[in-house]
Amino acid sequence: MTRATVPFADALAARALVLDGGLSNQLAEQGCDLSGGLWTGRVLAERPDQVQAAHTAYAQAGADVLITASYQVGYEAFAARGRGRADTTGLLHRSVRLAARAAGAAGHDVWVAASVGPYGAVLADGSEYRGRYGLSRRELAAFHRPRIEALLDAGPDVLAVETVPDADEAEAVLGVLADTGARAWLSYTVAGGRTRAGGRLAEAFALADESPQVVAVGVNCCDPQEVLPALEEAASATGKPLVAYPNDGSVWDAATATWEYPAAPAPWPTGAWQRAGARLVGGCCRIGPRRIAALASDLRATPPDRPRGTAAPGK
Repeated sequence: MTRATVPFADALAARALVLDGGLSNQLAEQGCDLSGGLWTGRVLAERPDQVQAAHTAYAQAGADVLITASYQVGYEAFAARGRGRADTTGLLHRSVRLAARAAGAAGHDVWVAASVGPYGAVLADGSEYRGRYGLSRRELAAFHRPRIEALLDAGPDVLAVETVPDADEAEAVLGVLADTGARAWLSYTVAGGRTRAGGRLAEAFALADESPQVVAVGVNCCDPQEVLPALEEAASATGKPLVAYPNDGSVWDAATATWEYPAAPAPWPTGAWQRAGARLVGGCCRIGPRRIAALASDLRATPPDRPRGTAAPGK
């Protein structure tokens, strides 16, 4: 499935790429109903036109990479709501197709990253911000494998293994990537200088350095103030390109299904992120197209000195 004129790996080696922003907040802005445990997966199933419209909004804002609506799509979660295996596979394929259509109509090179959310995402209770689900690595690998295989069948440019709360789950996913040969970026969600499960970042990032399938490693869905220290930690563990797409600093309260907002959001030091090695930069929850447009303008207007981690991914 071709959308861009050059392979993703070549583009990543050549310049910093702008990721999109939060899918859920854009769908809500478009008037979609995200209630229930399937979250954006519900819109993917019921209003695919709105998912494509959200992707289009980010592409028009200047995003180089669109992340699919597959984050919370899992066979077990959808089966519990009456959807069969073939139906869920179809939705995973649809998530890639919708992003590809938006990418193809963008008027500039846009790549599609298929979202591989953590196990906690399908629980819809905020577990991805705690980790340690009580599952073995083998059980986690068995959960991730069919989703990854289905997404790969749809032909994305890369996988986005994102919002991972601990190294145990990362190891499980990396094992699946090794078996499939798929390329992916690996992105942890962090707090207080550690993974959300309390693990040491140096050890978590080192896993990516050992995997030839990982094209970039970093953080997402975290407070923007956590980004630079985490990137510096990642740069000490690997020479690979880094990825950063934080939220707006809000904290999700799963019990009340509400956001607690920061008192005074600080500007993002994106130049410092790039100098630390960030080659994929964008936004996560509550970061919309206007913020991505400003980010794209900023990154392209003032390129920093060539950072670490700019060799061709996987080499």
